[in-house]
Amino acid sequence: MNTRRGFVKKSIAGLFAANMISVPEKRVAGSVIKKTPDTFNLAMAGYSFVHFNLDQALEMMKKTDVHYLCIKDFHLPLNSTPEQIQAFHAKLKEADVKGYAVGPIYTKTTADIDNAFEYAKKVGVKLIVGIPSHADLKYVEKKVKEYDIKFAIHNHGPEDKLYPNAASVYNLVKNLDERVGLCFDMGHNQRDNQDPSNDLWKYSKRIFDIHLKNVTAANKDGKTCELGRGIIDISLFVKMLRKIKYAGACSLEYEKDMKDPLAGIAESVGYFRGICDAS
Repeated sequence: MNTRRGFVKKSIAGLFAANMISVPEKRVAGSVIKKTPDTFNLAMAGYSFVHFNLDQALEMMKKTDVHYLCIKDFHLPLNSTPEQIQAFHAKLKEADVKGYAVGPIYTKTTADIDNAFEYAKKVGVKLIVGIPSHADLKYVEKKVKEYDIKFAIHNHGPEDKLYPNAASVYNLVKNLDERVGLCFDMGHNQRDNQDPSNDLWKYSKRIFDIHLKNVTAANKDGKTCELGRGIIDISLFVKMLRKIKYAGACSLEYEKDMKDPLAGIAESVGYFRGICDAS
């Protein structure tokens, strides 16, 4: 019975997102109270499209009506020329998509960090998602001050010896410049047996980006799944986003069926929008 009830709930949320069911407006004494727009944007993490070229990725974004993209270097290489960057932005503009950040970028040396910041500057974004070594964090802080570009460190779960969860990032950056913070991967955080909604609240001041996902288990064997089918309470997470007045991107990073992801991306986008509309 519980399984059936959960399926029905998820299905209704999807119908909300697909505009097959309209969300009723609240009425008080005959007047209509319109819902306040959310401060966060639904986006796509570029890694979701690792097996696809830019045109194919933008077509999937068009089909799911998503308009923000975290740019990966397999779509726009780190050594891109100004002409290549201009052509890239022209494609995004034609598809009504905005590239809001770059990364994740893995940096093993200070030269890699230099390149990442110069790349972000040339691309014209104010946020880098990256994975630096602990020893290079002070250097990252230096570059953040020099470029006035935020740097969000990505957590990758229990296998990650550097940054397994949100706390591991926060504890290393809390005394650095306030522009050094987190790209909060809520799925990997859950895989490290941490509470995504609670950690969103605890570390909100340093969360600059969110990788939106759900997982099948709170351990290293947990796998990415469609957003409404995992163990994370997405409704609770959305309520926390609103409570902290999060104003960044919730970037769907879909890592299941990566060679044929459109159905899962569409389901996840619909579920998220349904939750937002119904809450």
